[in-house]
Amino acid sequence: MNVGILGSGGREHAICEILKKSTKITEIYCFPGNAGTDKLAKNVEINLDNFENLKNYILEKKIDFIIVGPEKPLVDGIVDYLEKYKIKVFGPNKIAAQLEGSKIFTKKICEKYNIPTAKFGIFRDVQNSKKFLRKTSFPIVIKADNLASGKGVYICKNFEESCYAIDEIFGGKFGEAKKVLIEEFLEGEEMSYFIITDGITVKKFGTAQDHKRALEGDKGKNTGGMGAYSPSRLINDKLEKKINDRIIKPTLEAIKNIGSGYKGFLYAGLMIVNNEPFLIEYNVRMGDPECQTILPTLKSDLLDILLSCCENRLNEISIDWYNKKSLCVVLCSKGYPEKFEKNVVIKNLEKIKLKKDCFLFHAGTISKKDKVFAIGGRVLNFVSVSDNYENSRENIFTHLDELAWSEGFFRKDIGYKVIKK
Repeated sequence: MNVGILGSGGREHAICEILKKSTKITEIYCFPGNAGTDKLAKNVEINLDNFENLKNYILEKKIDFIIVGPEKPLVDGIVDYLEKYKIKVFGPNKIAAQLEGSKIFTKKICEKYNIPTAKFGIFRDVQNSKKFLRKTSFPIVIKADNLASGKGVYICKNFEESCYAIDEIFGGKFGEAKKVLIEEFLEGEEMSYFIITDGITVKKFGTAQDHKRALEGDKGKNTGGMGAYSPSRLINDKLEKKINDRIIKPTLEAIKNIGSGYKGFLYAGLMIVNNEPFLIEYNVRMGDPECQTILPTLKSDLLDILLSCCENRLNEISIDWYNKKSLCVVLCSKGYPEKFEKNVVIKNLEKIKLKKDCFLFHAGTISKKDKVFAIGGRVLNFVSVSDNYENSRENIFTHLDELAWSEGFFRKDIGYKVIKK
């Protein structure tokens, strides 16, 4: 079977690496891929916004199955488009993908189906937003309604910070903004909860805790994710039942009632307050770097799982996991998430001798003339799976020392809530 993966990040490299274990795969194509996938698959330079070119290449090369990694093609309707040409594709359709494409769409579902979430208001311009903020109490959360690569969320401690957020969002930092979401600030601990569904059967697909802030101690600006650990320290049977009964099931029912149905991964970003779950937001794909953290602990064949989902037979598949602790540290370009230099050579990659159950997933990289260059903010993902988080982090630090990339930085405290020292 020939398989195609859409995307160029660490998530897509991880999917590619884990898929390679399947004996059913003949060849993997990555659109466009990165320097890491280049060693495992055939990278294809096609703009993911150009659905027609993508479709033509898939049909020409007889690619049997497409896996969509990032959110933008899903929100733009890539699944609907490819399915019109009888191409088998994993991921939710355009309507269902609005769970991530519009935070306000999701909030309205929460309101209608009594899904626990932060209290919120929707504002359509700068003037009315600031008028409300003058009367509110702080801290407060302000979110861009549209896709923002995980960066369109501001936690504001005072009126000045909130005005800055409003000006940035309506000023077009994340594309044209017609609406903004202002939410109450929930005091608790975040958790990422993943499920996979074929529209009928729903199965858990791991938990994790992401570290969004750029600097140690959860300080600095929001990023796409500086690292993660899995499983989350918060998960327990009682909490899991609440998550499924109060959040996941009503959401899937809502999408079904809209006339769509949901197929694919669904990632619930949650705030846990005294063992009570509140929905912060949804992502309609695996998280990044959570995907890189979770997938190496998967025992079952990933291809079988994804195919069964597309063929409405997820109930026939058992999803088994290794009982291990996984930790991921993201190495970023200096300056990220603001301005950073691109096309910087990454030296010493050949000096990294990966230990057992350690992985190096590329993200913002490209291969040119036998050299690897950093072209993105998040560059490399170092992952280690072991019996405890301490060992996992030590293994990662060993490999980061081997690389010793002077043009990058990383957080040294990933997993600090589960690692005592």
